[in-house]
Amino acid sequence: MSQQNRAVRGDHPYEQEITSTDEHEERPGRSLITTDHDVIRQWAEERQARPAKVPGTEHDGRAGVLRFDFPGYGGGDLEEISWDDWFRTFDERGLNFIYQEHRKDGNQSNFFRLENPDREDA
Repeated sequence: MSQQNRAVRGDHPYEQEITSTDEHEERPGRSLITTDHDVIRQWAEERQARPAKVPGTEHDGRAGVLRFDFPGYGGGDLEEISWDDWFRTFDERGLNFIYQEHRKDGNQSNFFRLENPDREDA
């Protein structure tokens, strides 16, 4: 089941950890990290992004490579999935969500990366 408040794993000296939707970047361009479902969903919805997966990467009955489908960015090779499926896979794989709210120039950023702290090549 969902692990809404799972702790960030791994060593992240350069990222600011965010644990609720009430917290925000210390400054524009700051790298942030979270596992909080509400934070991730709010970030995506502010950008009109939908939870998605890369078709053909599924394994063990769950989505494989997770992505977000941003409008206007050619996500034709992505398959939309439910938030429940996206977060189930996110939690089962023990991923961290590394992202930015804004670029250094203050404009909204779509940058994100999913990190598996158990993989040395991640």
